[in-house]
Amino acid sequence: MGKAVRNDLYGLDISHKELRKLTNLPVKDELIIISNPLIKVATRILDKLKGSEGATVVFISCSIFVFSYLLFDLIIKVFATWVTIPSWVLLIILTLWCGGVTQIVLYLLWWKKLKTLARNMTNSLEILLSDVDRYNAVIKAIDINDQIEAAGNPGVVIEERERVIAALKLTRTDLIRALKTERILRENKNFILRNTELFANNLATLTAMQVTEEASEHGRLLNEALQIALDVQIEMKRLQTQG
Repeated sequence: MGKAVRNDLYGLDISHKELRKLTNLPVKDELIIISNPLIKVATRILDKLKGSEGATVVFISCSIFVFSYLLFDLIIKVFATWVTIPSWVLLIILTLWCGGVTQIVLYLLWWKKLKTLARNMTNSLEILLSDVDRYNAVIKAIDINDQIEAAGNPGVVIEERERVIAALKLTRTDLIRALKTERILRENKNFILRNTELFANNLATLTAMQVTEEASEHGRLLNEALQIALDVQIEMKRLQTQG
């Protein structure tokens, strides 16, 4: 979401980090490409070069580069006297080699996580993760709408915003409860659920909040939240039968 997210949306989405904690699985885990952080740093440096800090950035960057190279050259001359190629060539070779090895290790770790996720993926978890994506998409849509409104378009304001946010909070609670329950059953297949409060839900409250004005923005958002909640409840019932 945008940096200027409204207070009532802050923390309402279910982040990838929270999903991994709730499921105890590497869901939504992305392969780390080592060149991406370097590109970001380079882009940031180039942006600063265009500003008033340009001279300072150039001086600091050059100083770091020269100091690193001189230190590397000194180490080679003291501890690797048998090396005949220029130190700057060796530095390039070692940098590329280390980068390649690091990327391979990162790929293998990512591939291992994918295998772990695939091995533990259940039909219920797959459906719940899809519902989480839909839920987060609704919040993202509201955030974008807020940004458009803040840009000077008062006509896109979401009516009855409080009811929409309240519905999303209830849906979030049900999603988290369902994910926790799925994890318990997945990790303890022969375990009989004793925590009946896990199956308490806010569906009745959500249903009472449902609006009939599907053409309105707040009505569409409320009904989307309700539909996600209904899907969650179906999975909850299925999980209960599995228990």
